[in-house]
Amino acid sequence: MPQSFAPLGDRDAAVLILGTMPSVLSLEKGQYYGNPQNAFWKLLYALWEQPPEEDYIDRCRFVRRHRLVLWDVLCDCRRTGSADASIRQPRPNDFAWLLGEYPGLRAVFFNSAGAAGFYKKLVRPDPLAHLPRYTLPSSSPARAMRFADKLAAWETLKSVWDVAIRGE
Repeated sequence: MPQSFAPLGDRDAAVLILGTMPSVLSLEKGQYYGNPQNAFWKLLYALWEQPPEEDYIDRCRFVRRHRLVLWDVLCDCRRTGSADASIRQPRPNDFAWLLGEYPGLRAVFFNSAGAAGFYKKLVRPDPLAHLPRYTLPSSSPARAMRFADKLAAWETLKSVWDVAIRGE
């Protein structure tokens, strides 16, 4: 049964980005968004107008430097392949614990409608209910959409981040 990763971010993180569950390739690599076909890193770096770094350690530093935290809605599930549609027996991560670890969170972004749907269905009570939340088009290659259109939708993350960081 695949298991998600520990959260990636520092305690002072302001913005949470939630996927559903790491892909098979990401799990094999032990990396968030480890499939090179997934546009996550390209989108994230483009928001700050920087070229994506190839080294995963540098990508992790980028996340921390920008006061983001990455995690997944599910801690484990049964699944054939990587598609959200094949998920069975999903179990959510502990979001009350997450809020205790990252008390400065100011917004939640779901990296797909699937992630948002699993969160809404499984996380009860919702310890993050007080935070604004946004659903972004999935960065997965399975979400057929031009990169420019995905990036335009993801600009919301940067706008909210600007307010969250400057609002201190």
